[in-house]
Amino acid sequence: MPPHKPHPMREIVLASSQALTLRSAALAARGLRDLARDSNWLIKKVFSGRAPSLAISPAGQLCACSPLVRAGTERIALYDIELGTPSIALSIPSEPASSVAGSRAAFAWSSTGRYLMVAWPGWGNRFHAFDLRDKSSVGFSEFSNAPRCLAWSDSGRYFASACRGGPEPRVQLWELTIRPGLSSRTNEVSEACLPDRQGPLEFSALSEAGGTRSFEEWFGAPPVDAESGDEGTFAGFGRMAFSPNESALASVVEMEGEWADDSIVVLDVPTLRRLRVFPAQGHVTGLAWTFDSRNLIYCSGGQAYRLSSDSPASEPLPFGAELVACHPRLPLCLCSSSWLKNSAKGRLFVADLNALTTRDEYAAEGVVDLRWSVEGSKAYSVTPDGLAYIYEPPLL
Repeated sequence: MPPHKPHPMREIVLASSQALTLRSAALAARGLRDLARDSNWLIKKVFSGRAPSLAISPAGQLCACSPLVRAGTERIALYDIELGTPSIALSIPSEPASSVAGSRAAFAWSSTGRYLMVAWPGWGNRFHAFDLRDKSSVGFSEFSNAPRCLAWSDSGRYFASACRGGPEPRVQLWELTIRPGLSSRTNEVSEACLPDRQGPLEFSALSEAGGTRSFEEWFGAPPVDAESGDEGTFAGFGRMAFSPNESALASVVEMEGEWADDSIVVLDVPTLRRLRVFPAQGHVTGLAWTFDSRNLIYCSGGQAYRLSSDSPASEPLPFGAELVACHPRLPLCLCSSSWLKNSAKGRLFVADLNALTTRDEYAAEGVVDLRWSVEGSKAYSVTPDGLAYIYEPPLL
């Protein structure tokens, strides 16, 4: 009797050797790294000196005003965080021969790290968008008041700028011009489509919030501190964050005064119509949306809070923090705190937003920016002195 032939679905079949080799090599490299260390945190020295302004890319790059000052001149440079080496120095056509040392810059990375937006007085009063793959750039839209913060939406469709101080503090919104032939029926422009664009990026001004309007026109009443009764002064707009679904833009309304408290305003995208306003306690230093766009995590006065879409008040979280970055697909957030209880040291830690517990932590001081990678498998944090902390757990 002939032997029974197994079902075809259970047969062993040949697989692509190249795919298996690539996967095995990646796993082997990761395994060797894990065997050689006893912590999920790596420390790298990215650059020497001190950078007045910097921003981390989700692809593991760092953009900073170059700390290598020569004859009073600085430049915008990119660094590879994991390699700890400079990768490229950015430039624009007709770049000035010199710039004032120590001038602050504002940066915004696209969600994949391919595109970078820069607003730097050393390049004049214009925004400059860089395509790092094609090594091209375009300048657009002059500004009279240097922006404090920039933000780019997840799909790359919208770009926003916020100004603090000056005669007309404002939030402005631009839309990336869609190349003819791309479908706009879904009202989405993913970065996967952007590489197919012909020519440089183009931005169209959409809407504006603030400007010549006073605080009273915005919120209906003068800002009053709850304890002292003193009126604060509307200083302008600070940190911003687009919701992942791109339906809203959260911005910090900064107040000046000895006891003044900031507020958080949620604006509609693309009209920038005011949707909700939340009072904060102290000055807001960190702001991030959760991956599902339902909650806003912010840090104010050294404490972390959660704002829910269905709650009129903020919820204090059981940990303190000054900076926060939410995971792109899990209910986790990476936080930085400048001090610990009964200690003068600071720390980095990963918090579970469902269980409200701390998963992992590491002693760190002076962190000024942090970011999850594109796929969320690791996270980056950096100090103005060029010291980077890389969080890379075995499985996430």
